[in-house]
Parts: sequence; structure tokens; C-alpha cells
Amino acid sequence: MITAIVLIGADIHQIPETAQAVADIPGVTEVYSCAGDVDLIAKVRVRDHDQIATVVTGQINRIPGVKSSATHIAFRSYSSSEVEGGFSIGED
Repeated sequence: MITAIVLIGADIHQIPETAQAVADIPGVTEVYSCAGDVDLIAKVRVRDHDQIATVVTGQINRIPGVKSSATHIAFRSYSSSEVEGGFSIGED
């Protein structure tokens, strides 16, 4: 599976509706509203790169309320137990 993180700029008057519309797209696993430089962050998990293009440019970017997006493709995933385990290698 390929994971992409999509940073979304949204119309501030439509954030809840936009977030729900993004969350309803197949392949989108989570959507967060947040403070900062972006309004929404979506996590997309699909089988191949072509599907990322379909989800992001073909669906997310066409939702009313979406003003901009930036997509970041993840190379590797880490969990807290994996990170802690990596730092404890070689410890006695």
C-alpha cells in the first residue's frame, strides 16, 4: 500500500462540509481539521501511484470548498514501538 498525506487549503466557511466530503472518498482513511498553514490534512492509502492521482486530482481537488492541496508521498511508516526499539538496539 502507498500512503500519501494531503495538505488541503479550504474555504473557511465550508471546512466541516469539505472535510466530510473528503472523508467520504474511497482511499481516504482519515481527515483532520487543524490550525496552522493548512485547514485539513487527509491520509490516503491506495495500492498504486495512479490511484493517488485519481483520488487527489480527480476527486479531492474537485470538491467545492477545496482551494488548494499539496500531496506528500510517504516512504516508510514508523510507530512509537518501532522507534523506541530502534534506539534500544545494542543497549545492555
